[in-house]
Amino acid sequence: MSNADIRGRFVWHELLTTDTKAAGAFYSKVTAWKTQVWDKDPSYTLWVSGKGPFGGVRTLPDAARAAGSHWLPYVGTPDVDATVQAAQRLGARVTMGATDIPDAGRFAVLADPQGAEFAVYGVPSGSQSGSGSSSGSEAFSWHELTTSDAVAALGFYSELFGWTEVHKHDMGPMGIYHLVGIQGVQSVGMFKATADRPMPTQWMCYAHVTDVDKAANAAKAAGGKLVHGPMEVPGGTWIAHLIDPQGAVFAVHADKRVVAATPAAPPAKAAAPKSPAAPPAAKPTPPTLSASPGAPSASATAPSPKPKTAPTLSPTASVPAASSKPVAAQTPPAAKPAPQKAPAKAAPKKAAKKAAKKATKKKAPARKAAKKKVPAKKRPSRKSKSAAKRATRKSSGKRKSVKKRAKKSSRRRPQAGGLAAARRFAVKQADSLLKRLRGKKRR
Repeated sequence: MSNADIRGRFVWHELLTTDTKAAGAFYSKVTAWKTQVWDKDPSYTLWVSGKGPFGGVRTLPDAARAAGSHWLPYVGTPDVDATVQAAQRLGARVTMGATDIPDAGRFAVLADPQGAEFAVYGVPSGSQSGSGSSSGSEAFSWHELTTSDAVAALGFYSELFGWTEVHKHDMGPMGIYHLVGIQGVQSVGMFKATADRPMPTQWMCYAHVTDVDKAANAAKAAGGKLVHGPMEVPGGTWIAHLIDPQGAVFAVHADKRVVAATPAAPPAKAAAPKSPAAPPAAKPTPPTLSASPGAPSASATAPSPKPKTAPTLSPTASVPAASSKPVAAQTPPAAKPAPQKAPAKAAPKKAAKKAAKKATKKKAPARKAAKKKVPAKKRPSRKSKSAAKRATRKSSGKRKSVKKRAKKSSRRRPQAGGLAAARRFAVKQADSLLKRLRGKKRR
């Protein structure tokens, strides 16, 4: 890349931190970066990717301790001194004046009119490429400015670096999100912080990763903090906002979401009923970037719902529901059968006969007592009573004999109404006998 072509492009990213060694170990776990000591200055450590150095890490100066650990983006310019003068004229503040880097280039640190800090970098005269110019866009794919006046900031950077507004999106109460780029290729987002959601005026750098979930989990495991996400933004890309252990704010950006394969659930036992299958996890939306690779774009035709948290790479995206692995429904344990009582043993036949005999014996005296209780009919005299008793005894004896005969006859030859006829016959005989006795008595 020639010196003239680097104008307005992010060519270097520097981390100012309180612990360079800890920061190097942390970001190596979150991303695919490696660290390398700069041969020209052992106190300066380089961030290195497969295409070479793209940034550096150095100790936070004492004068900047109040600001805390933070990332500083470098924007290319063919003339550092001229850019610094133009920035001052537009209202910027110079934090560090133009300084030469031996055999590397020249740089200066500035703060825009709203207070966001950034740096400008220019390659030495006669050099065809600057450090990091070939791999800077690969390591960091997006840059976002949170400011107190997005319109004023857009005007400042447009005049300083030639940036233009490619698209803007209305976020409702949160205002307008400006998508900015060079030659129609958007790579910068700008928005105004609202009073109900205050945010510091600063630049946020988005590191490009292949797996946003893996990077976010690695950051948390290494002592970092996940602030927001992972979430999908228009175009199918995914982002997450993080804070490293030393307090520097940054973000990760992936072209698509990598979903790990879910292991198949073990088959249910033959004895247990089959459990209902869990619904499959939703597949991620494929990336549909309208810009060049690595530059996320916003969807102009189908705006997504407004976020409930701070604006992000594309603030129109909403946080997706956390995808959970299908869990096989657990089969409830089968209810234990109630213990059945053992059937009672049948009583022996002899015992049954004895019980029947006892029952009949108990019934017999009861019958006799009932007969005794029946009052006898009054007779005119004692003699007639005694005679009547004797007659009734005889008749009862006859009745018993008749009954016995009737029973025997009924056993031999069953006839309908035989017992009733015998009773009538016995009663007639008793009556005739009583009449005879009464007639004799009267005579």
